[in-house]
Amino acid sequence: MEVKSITLLGHKDHGKSTLIGSLLMQTGAATKVRIKEAEEYSKRMGKAFEPAFILDSFAEERTGEMTIDTTRAEIKYKNLAFALIDVPGHEELIKNMISGASYGEVALLLVSAKKDEGIRDQTKRHLFLSRMFGIEDLVIAVNKMDTRNFDEGSFLAVKKELSGFIGRIGFDTKRVTFVPISAYSGENLVKKSRKMKWYKGEPLIEALYESARRKKKQGNGALRLLVQGTIDDGAGIIGGKIVKGHLSAGEKIAILPQDQHAMVKEIVVKGKKVKKARVGENVAITLDKRMRFEMRGSVISNTDEKPRLTNKIRAKIFVVNKPGKSLCLKFNGIDLQCSGIKILNSINSVTGEKGPAKAESLNAIEAEIELEQKLPVEEFETTKELGRFVLYSGNEFTGIGTIL
Repeated sequence: MEVKSITLLGHKDHGKSTLIGSLLMQTGAATKVRIKEAEEYSKRMGKAFEPAFILDSFAEERTGEMTIDTTRAEIKYKNLAFALIDVPGHEELIKNMISGASYGEVALLLVSAKKDEGIRDQTKRHLFLSRMFGIEDLVIAVNKMDTRNFDEGSFLAVKKELSGFIGRIGFDTKRVTFVPISAYSGENLVKKSRKMKWYKGEPLIEALYESARRKKKQGNGALRLLVQGTIDDGAGIIGGKIVKGHLSAGEKIAILPQDQHAMVKEIVVKGKKVKKARVGENVAITLDKRMRFEMRGSVISNTDEKPRLTNKIRAKIFVVNKPGKSLCLKFNGIDLQCSGIKILNSINSVTGEKGPAKAESLNAIEAEIELEQKLPVEEFETTKELGRFVLYSGNEFTGIGTIL
């Protein structure tokens, strides 16, 4: 069964963990033992049954009523399995949110319709980040409709306010779906709600299903094989993953950043020799000559369609901590020292607008980075794996970037 990753986004207390708990119950993915444990814990806490307790596994989460780390849960629907990635909504936990969101194929944003909650700055930051990570399909669940007596006007008000921002940060509105729900009472999650007959769309799980099945960009085009290491057994076997294009036995290839050329003698996929390997496959290849340099972090391409080899990149960076004097760029499994950074623009992740060249806390910037050595790169929109990186200042996480 094919697995699709769904990243849950949203401000704290808007119901992400509650939603996952309710979906686990309604789809039969939660065991009776787990449900009973959540019921007993709810009683000890002096609460009515809380579906979120099915998901949260840390005592700190239950007593503090907030998710403190990225958590995964899996549900099955029709011919797909959804890996639901619950990420923190607190500003202080933005690093964990980035870690979870970067693996999602579809983003599910929860926005509370409850009075005095609604759309927050963190709601928009999560949207900004999900688009920055290349997520194209977005489902927006307007939650806590039970607190507004399932009123259509409350749903439409949230939809109207978010629609302009979504278009401004680069989402195609045709790939965005709004669904009214109540995660706590389980309304409009798996079955259509009788309490919201005015809503003519499908329930949430069907909206997720349609978004997950929507045709995504294929990894066609020039070969891009990320080298993960070598097996030094005398044969000079190289291991890696094809993230774009395909590779054939007998083909001439280029190895970057070393800019060395060779021919592929043999390809092995899942223990079997093959004549051709395709995008998404992990391969072990043998070349017609031994390579006398460190291969980890290298990129293998066609000889006539190589990625750009440079020590200067222009990028959009989501800044968590202000960059220090000593910067390290982690890219494709290797660490590269930065010799300089020039901030070109500041981007307000709450409004999507560009401003003066300065880095502000929990905002984004456009910058030029100079590295101490060259590396093979491509624009993030062209090849994600060769267009994203993480920045550190000393041992402190600074931000995450995508190459422009």
